[in-house]
Amino acid sequence: SPCSLWLHNSIKSAEVCFNDLGCFSDLPPWGGTGQRPASMLPWHPDEIGTRFLLFTTKNRYYQEIRTDQTIQASNYNGMRMTRFIIPGYLLKGDEDWPQEMCKTMVKKENVNCIAVEWKSGVKTLYAQAANNARVVAAQVASMITFLMVSAALLITFLCLGLDPAEPYFQDTDALVQLDTSDATFVDVIHTDGRAFNSNLGLGMLQSVGHIDFYPNGGVLMPGCSANTGRPTDLDAIWEGTKKFDACNHVRAYQYYSESITNPQGFVGYPCHDQDSFAAGKCFPCANNKCPLMGHNADKLLVTDGSLKTKYFLNTGSSTTYARYSYRVTLTLDGPNWSNQGYIFVALTGPKESTKEHQLYRGKLVTGRTYEVLIDVEVDVGNVREVKFRWDNYILNPLKPKYGASKVELQRGKDSKIDVFCGTENVVENAIQSVLLCQA
Repeated sequence: SPCSLWLHNSIKSAEVCFNDLGCFSDLPPWGGTGQRPASMLPWHPDEIGTRFLLFTTKNRYYQEIRTDQTIQASNYNGMRMTRFIIPGYLLKGDEDWPQEMCKTMVKKENVNCIAVEWKSGVKTLYAQAANNARVVAAQVASMITFLMVSAALLITFLCLGLDPAEPYFQDTDALVQLDTSDATFVDVIHTDGRAFNSNLGLGMLQSVGHIDFYPNGGVLMPGCSANTGRPTDLDAIWEGTKKFDACNHVRAYQYYSESITNPQGFVGYPCHDQDSFAAGKCFPCANNKCPLMGHNADKLLVTDGSLKTKYFLNTGSSTTYARYSYRVTLTLDGPNWSNQGYIFVALTGPKESTKEHQLYRGKLVTGRTYEVLIDVEVDVGNVREVKFRWDNYILNPLKPKYGASKVELQRGKDSKIDVFCGTENVVENAIQSVLLCQA
C-alpha cells in the first residue's frame, strides 16, 4: 500500500467525509482514469475495521492501541523507534504475517512495532480495496500524529514498499502511488513485476523509491511458478474466492522478514539491469556502498533526495533465502591431455562450510582458468579453505588426476580477495584441500 497520505481537496464530486480523517473524492486521480477506471468511494472506517496491534520487547502478545488513553496503559515508549507494518494482499493461511514480522523484529531490536490490520477492508473487490487503503493511510497518519503529540517528538519518516501493486497504482499521479516524496527515505522490493495484463503480475516493475531492489530480476522468484490466470480474475483473487498462487508477490515480505535476522545475506548490487548483473558486470560491491535489502536498507546514506538507483541480488528458492556472493577464479592442474568432466568447489570458514557448488562442466584443460560467480547459502566468514572435487561423466580407464593449482576468491560485499594454492592433484571424486597461499 502507498505510504503517502491525501486529505480533502475541495472539488465538487461524489465524496465521503469521516470525522478527523478528512474527505475522499471519487474523481481523478482516484477514479475515472486509464489506470483506475472504476470510480469508488472508500468504505466507512467501521466497515474497514482497522486495528493497530502493538508489539514490544515487554509484551509477548500484541496490545491493541487507539488514539486515546489506551496508549498510556500499553508498553508503547515514545523514546524508541516506531515501525508500522501495513499489509496489502493477504495470502490465505498467512493473513497475520505482519504480526509475525513484528514478533521477529522485537526479538532483534528494542522498538515499537505496530501491525496494522484491516482484513475486512482488503478482502473485497480489488478497486474497492485500493480505495479503502486511502482511509487506512489516513488512519495511520492520524495515529502517527497522535503518537508524536503524546511523546512531544519529531519523527523522521522512512517507508518501505513490499512489491507495491501494479493495478490501480502504476503510472498514476504522485498522490496515488508510492514515490520518493512520501518519506525521507523510500526503499522498495520488487518480486512480481511481470506485466499484469499479459502475465498477471501483481507488482509493479518501475522504480519508485530512492532505492529499488530487484531480487532475482524482480519478476520470477526461485521456488515459484509463473502466475496463471486472466486479468478479469483479479477481483476473485483479491477476495480469496479463486485459487491463485501468489508465491512471487508474497516473497517480498518473506525476504524482508528474513533480512531482520540475516541482514548480510541480502546485499544489493547497483546495476543497470538484470542481464548485466547476471553477467557479472556489477560485481563486486564498489567502495563498500552496497545497501542491504530489507530491514537494514536505511543504513545506506542517500545524499541526493531525488536519487533513484536499482539494486540486484540473488536469493535461495526456499527459506533460508539469504545468499552470500563470491567470484571464484580457478586455475586447473592435471594431465597434458583433456578430459570431459565437472568441477565443484565448497568454501570453509572458521565455523561453517558451504555445500558444493558446480563451477564448470565440459572439457577439462590443464592450465586453463575457470571463472564463475556463486551464491552460497551460509555466511562462512573469512574463508580458510577451498575444497575442490572433480568428476568424470564418462568412464576413463586412464584414471587421471586433477587439482586446483590456484584459486582466487573475491567476496562480493566488500571486494575482499583471498588467494589459495593447491599442492597435489586428486583422483576422480576425491577432495583436494586448497589452503591460503603462504607469503
